[in-house]
Amino acid sequence: MRYCINCCIHLLPNDLHRHCFRCRGPNHNNQKCPVCKGESKIPLYADSKQMKLLAVLEVRTDHSESWNGFFCLRKGKLCSLIFGLLIMTLVMASYVLTGAKHGLLLIPSPFHYGAFASNPSLMDNESLSDMKDHYQPSKMNISYVKDYPSIKLIIDTITSKIEFITRQRPDLEELRKQEPHMFSVIPNKFLPNSKNPCWYEEYRGNTTTDPYATNSYALYSKRFRTIFDYLRKVFWNHLYHYKDKHYRLRCLPHFYIIGQPKCGTTDLYDRLRLHPDVRFSAIKEPHWWTRKRFGIIRLRDGFHDRYPVEDYLDLFDLAAHQIQGVLQSEAAKERGKMNIIIGEASASTMWDNNAWIFFYDNSTEGEPPFLIQDFIHAFQPNAKLIIMLRDPVERLYSDYLYFASANKSAEDFHEKVAESLQLFENCMLDYSLRACVYNNTLNNAMPVRLQVGLYVVYLLDWLTVFDKDQILVLRLEDHASNVKYTMHMVFQFLDLGPLSEKQEALITKSPASNTRRPEDRSLGPMLPTTKAILRDFYRPFNTKLAQVLFDDAFLWKRT
Repeated sequence: MRYCINCCIHLLPNDLHRHCFRCRGPNHNNQKCPVCKGESKIPLYADSKQMKLLAVLEVRTDHSESWNGFFCLRKGKLCSLIFGLLIMTLVMASYVLTGAKHGLLLIPSPFHYGAFASNPSLMDNESLSDMKDHYQPSKMNISYVKDYPSIKLIIDTITSKIEFITRQRPDLEELRKQEPHMFSVIPNKFLPNSKNPCWYEEYRGNTTTDPYATNSYALYSKRFRTIFDYLRKVFWNHLYHYKDKHYRLRCLPHFYIIGQPKCGTTDLYDRLRLHPDVRFSAIKEPHWWTRKRFGIIRLRDGFHDRYPVEDYLDLFDLAAHQIQGVLQSEAAKERGKMNIIIGEASASTMWDNNAWIFFYDNSTEGEPPFLIQDFIHAFQPNAKLIIMLRDPVERLYSDYLYFASANKSAEDFHEKVAESLQLFENCMLDYSLRACVYNNTLNNAMPVRLQVGLYVVYLLDWLTVFDKDQILVLRLEDHASNVKYTMHMVFQFLDLGPLSEKQEALITKSPASNTRRPEDRSLGPMLPTTKAILRDFYRPFNTKLAQVLFDDAFLWKRT
């Protein structure tokens, strides 16, 4: 039996090669045939049955055809090999992404650095007694040393684009169009014999009506339900009855602690609320002006129903009850204005305008047309504002340690700083400084909140609507070294009366609040190169801040 060496089937029964339907006759030339060209491995068939692998005959016509035939026979194995390589690539990619966080990479990533001393850092975001640096020498590998120049180029680009341009202040009518309900609830004038912006509002419910049934703070948070349960019990007793009508006293804060986060605002709040003439909202940080009125409960959860202004006012009912009691007393009438003042301490108020892009139109080149301070000033032009600041470099590291959930380390912090700087540079190449600072997309994309430390950008925008003497700016470093002095500055700024020696000692000698967690202290300080990079980044902003405040302490050269 003869077989065609150029075809993949045996000859027909008459044994004539011309009957081969692939070669089409005895004059077939395998070099010219488009079907057989390049084939060199021919499986044999005997009696219509395929032979075993050992019976395969390899016919090699020339050198080039042999290789093509080789792959033809083993295409099944080749596909398996390619599939295996693909799986290996995916596994290695997963290994790189996860292993980089744990220092497991055989080849270090560009921002992966050597070990650092694990001496606990006492430099806490809110600490008053442990503000000094306690750095130990860090070991640096080659990639760690080479990283600084490349990032320095990014910082130089950012610095070259910085312009502090005064924003255009919107007029009152524009604000009314944006928030008509808020303007319908809060009046233009307040009670003359109170430091706080308070007014009487008619209450149309009865004794069985729950005044807090729809309050969003009570509905969304179990922590606040106890507070509102108490308010329900005493609510009817604090209504003012006049001509068969019932009125409730409504109040807004007299002063706001507006920022910044991880700069000691919690400690200042805890000390101030010990003062006999100071009352705060039922919740330390309502975040109403910046988040809740837009329906933001948690940033990661997106938007919910917007909290109306009435829900915010409910938070001051405890203070309003005490104020009403004093207002109706004979003693208050004799001495004129009462001394009780209300405060609010949301540390997001100064800087967080991320929600504007979802609610306000008519933006100019990516800049928000309306800011939080525009609305606060519209209702409370005489409000007092307290700002606590801290070296922005240390603030950022403290912020990272507080909010990062896993894989925290000085190396990981450095990588996140480098990535955030690159994102900020990309924005600055196309937009203004203000547009980038208030850019919601950018702020959510940056792994660390670089923008929160750009204090002067926010301060200048607040100064477009409030006078400078309405704003008290403090440094956490000064507060840490001399609590008594800074608290006296706050008392004087708020026009609070003198305290007894015992009362003052209670306020100034209390332990610091919201200090760094032990597990975060064990991570040690940031890498020296990370610190140098952040110093370079924040330097032009600190310089401008020191000029605005006429105080070189805000350069933070000694920290």
